[in-house]
Amino acid sequence: MGEIRALVVDDEQPARERLGQLLAAFDDLKVIGEAEDGEEAIERIVALEPDLVFLDIQMPGCNGMEVVASLPSPRPKVIFCTAYDEYAVDAFEIHAVDYLLKPINRARLQKAVERVRRLSRAEHEASVRQASRHAGAYPARFLAKRASRFYVVPRQDVLWFSSEGGLTKLETAEGHYWMQPTLSDLEERLEPSAFFRISRAAIVRLDAVREVVPLGGGYGEVVLKNDARLEVSRRRFKPLMDRLI
Repeated sequence: MGEIRALVVDDEQPARERLGQLLAAFDDLKVIGEAEDGEEAIERIVALEPDLVFLDIQMPGCNGMEVVASLPSPRPKVIFCTAYDEYAVDAFEIHAVDYLLKPINRARLQKAVERVRRLSRAEHEASVRQASRHAGAYPARFLAKRASRFYVVPRQDVLWFSSEGGLTKLETAEGHYWMQPTLSDLEERLEPSAFFRISRAAIVRLDAVREVVPLGGGYGEVVLKNDARLEVSRRRFKPLMDRLI
């Protein structure tokens, strides 16, 4: 591959500076930005589209695992950099390229970058698709856009997702946002115990459902906590009731 464009994410500035100094030794790697917490990392990844992210795990607010789970496709390659070894299994299950323990030494970093160079785009995207089906990879936050700004929306703030004009609308009590993934793509990433697709046009967060109203012909309607009413298709009405019991 050509030049590797990298983003460094760590909540400690000395750690970011040290890693930046180590990475300066690689002629084919360029650090294009930094982030100091998980939410900023998500925003910068979407804005800068790096090839590679060096990502800390334990950070305030949104940890490194949640960052990866929140990223839209195509996802950059990820190397976790952490002082804790207990997350290694989870990291490889979501198909991180490597897992480096701090303090990071030059030889170990060299091996990690070599793995990035050897991993083709097709191989990486295939592994990410597989990782999206892993139970530990369900997003706890969603990256969505309002006007020209990106926002990170916590899962518990979501009322429902709907499809509108080729985009996915994320609705909260405070207003709506827009997302790139189609409703079907998003459905594959959502935690089945927390979300349910009630029709071709909408997915609701189950905890946001206040009332279910049967309608004629086997159809139904859900009333959400903000009093919004959404139609439930005939095919999905009984499975929804089973899920809510």
